[in-house]
Parts: sequence; structure tokens; C-alpha cells
Amino acid sequence: DLKALLEWFQANEKLPQEIEPLLLRRFYQCMFGDVEETKKLIEVNYALRNRHPHLFIQRDPLDDDSRRTFDYADILPLPGLTPEKYKVSLYCFRDFEPSKMHHTEDTRAFFMVSDCRFVTLDDPAHPEILSEGEVQIFDMKGTTMRHISRLTISTLRAYIKFLQLAFPVRLRAIHMVNCPTYLDRIVSVVKPFISDEVFKLIRFHTVSMDSLYEFVPRQMLPEEYGGSAGSLVNLRAETHKALVEHRAYLMNPNQWLVAKPEKRNGHSWRFFK
Repeated sequence: DLKALLEWFQANEKLPQEIEPLLLRRFYQCMFGDVEETKKLIEVNYALRNRHPHLFIQRDPLDDDSRRTFDYADILPLPGLTPEKYKVSLYCFRDFEPSKMHHTEDTRAFFMVSDCRFVTLDDPAHPEILSEGEVQIFDMKGTTMRHISRLTISTLRAYIKFLQLAFPVRLRAIHMVNCPTYLDRIVSVVKPFISDEVFKLIRFHTVSMDSLYEFVPRQMLPEEYGGSAGSLVNLRAETHKALVEHRAYLMNPNQWLVAKPEKRNGHSWRFFK
């Protein structure tokens, strides 16, 4: 099936020229091995990417925009998998100053980290094992309404739509920790953009981290969160190293850009000849 999928991908004018084999496997697994559903997911993924090239294609993990994001916030895939074979990622502020937040550039950085992770083995000791879902942890510590006021609606809409319709892994849970007392005001801003199905995946942890440990093995978390997966500093360095190693891949238009028909075929076509 994967060989036939690759041949279909390479012949499809709605898609880029190339795809990493591991990413293709993720699409296939996400749709439980249903070839036709996999094809639909792949086409939606690249259609949305090309509709928003400033988020998904025109990017560089080492440019000034990316540096500003990674200087004030952490976007960290955590090592290992949960017992259910879910991959866990952590997102948190290091600098709480709202003016440091640039929503569109930060979202672009998020997708660079995700795209880098999707072509990296989840468990190098067992390369045949792929994650069967995604668990996201958002640390709300330091979040204020000034941060929320800096959200760009078009970017928020594109981000949530991509997660809901085009992600090559299934979203299993979203955990919000260190929630502020005005959480309801924050939720009221973003809820209109989130489907009921996804909203049901969100759990709000308002009292302590202990309730998170019921869902995510404690040892998978960074030391700063009571776990044993290493310090945030080390996890940050590993993520940066992976981005540098995959920079050419992330910036290669052959992996992401869908050529216009006239460019791909070498001539323009018209409805009327």
C-alpha cells in the first residue's frame, strides 16, 4: 500500500514533488491503513499548506523571526511515548512579556517543530513503532489578556483548521496547566474556532500538576514539571539541534510547494482553446 501511495503522490499534480517515507507512513497510520482516506488527508494537508504559505512554506528555523519565538517560548516534543503510544509535546512561555509574542511567527515556528518531528523516529530503539496519537500540554503560566489580545484571528483559524483537518497524527488530548483565574475569558475567545469534537479533548488543570500525572506519565515530563525527562534547557537544545539538522528539509520547496499547473506541465492550460 505504501509503495502504491508513493506512486500516487508523485503522479498527483495537487501535491509537491517529494515526501519523506516516514511522513507518508504517518498519514497512512493516521487513517488506520485506509488508502482512500489517506489520500484525502494528504490532499487536504498540502492544500491548506499552500493556502497559507507564510505559515507552512516561507520559513527558516534560523531566521530572526524564529529566533525571537524560541528566545521567549518553548515548543518541545518530549522524548518517548506514553503506554498508549502517544507522543507528548509541551508549550510554555519563558518570558511573560506580552510584547514578545508575535502570533503568526510563533505559529510558523510551531509547525516547523512539528514537521521536523514527523520525520524523526518516535522511538529510535524500535523504528517500526509510530505514535498513535498526539497529546499537547499548554502551560498557561504567565498568560494574560494582553497575550490574548495579540492573537491574529486569521492565524488562529488556520492553525486550528490544520490541527482538526490535516494533521498527520490524531489529536488525543490537550491539557492546559497552571490555568489563570480568568480562564473563562480566554476560552470565550478561542472556543468559536474549535470544533465540539476537539473541545471535548481539552482538560483544564486549575489546582495543581498532580491531576496531569493521571493522564501523562510523570517520568515523561521535564524536571521542572516533576518529571525525569531532563531539564528544559537540555530539551530546548535537542529541539534546536533537530531544527538545524532538518533546516534544508523544512525549506525545500519540493517537499511542500504545489506547483501551478502551467508551471508543472511546462505550458499554461485554458478552459477554451
